[in-house]
Parts: sequence; C-alpha cells; structure tokens
Amino acid sequence: MECYLDIETTGLSPSDGELTVVGLCLDAGPRMQVIQLVENDISSANLLQAMTNVETLYTYNGERFDLPFIRAKLGVDLGRSLRHRDLMFDCWRRNLYGGLKEVERKLGICRASVGIDGRVAVELWFRYKYFGDQKSLTTLLEYNKEDICNLKLLRQKLRL
Repeated sequence: MECYLDIETTGLSPSDGELTVVGLCLDAGPRMQVIQLVENDISSANLLQAMTNVETLYTYNGERFDLPFIRAKLGVDLGRSLRHRDLMFDCWRRNLYGGLKEVERKLGICRASVGIDGRVAVELWFRYKYFGDQKSLTTLLEYNKEDICNLKLLRQKLRL
C-alpha cells in the first residue's frame, strides 16, 4: 500500500510549533482512504496503526519538514521504517521549483482551496482552537485533504 502524507503545524520548527493535523491518503489500488489525525488523536500509536500496511510513503518536502517534525514531536522515524519518496526532488529534476501549490499550478492540477497556504492554515487552526470555530477546522481539514490527494495526482503527472 502507498501513503501520501502532509502535516499542518503552528510553526516551521518543532521547537516552536505544534502538530495540528497529520493527513494520510492511503492508496490500496482501487480504494483510497483519507485519515486525518487532529488534536488528541495525534499520537505515535495512532499514526503507526493507520500506516500498518504502508510500504511506500510519498511527501512534498517531507524529507526536510514533515518527517523531521513528526520525528521530533512523536518520536516516530517514518523515513527509517518505510520507503520514502519526496516528490519535491523529482520536481526539481524536471525544473519544477516552488512550493506544492506553485508546482500544481504549473502542471495544471486544480485546487478548490484557492488562497489558502501554510500561514492561513495556522490562522484557521487558532480560530478553531481559541474560538471554537468549527468552520475553520473544516476548512483546514479540506485544505489538508486536498494537499494529500493532490500528491497522488502530482506523482501521476510526473509518471512515477
């Protein structure tokens, strides 16, 4: 089984930020399943359980951001226990530079959550956390879901 992973955080470093969402898109051939761990559901046990049958992990900039963040916060070294492919480096080899949204735009991958980026994701989280704004949490989860599902589309566009 393959897994596409993306996290949402409150900062760029595990030393001054928290994990807010761990998004997984599990791809078992004809069936895809999205799992999003939020708040108290974010734990090493829940992450490992969700990834039980995963053989290959795909991320975008995961080698430098997502996996080190998870390792620091949850003590789980996914890069060591799974085959990991960071699609950002495949993009670079094709002269496709920029963040995930920029690369998607260049390749014609559509996105419903236009205008949302990492900074806005943090704002959405804080609106949910401090003001109980459920709509902000729903928007954040939709944004994260689009990130992980679009990783599969990106991989297909790259013919990997």
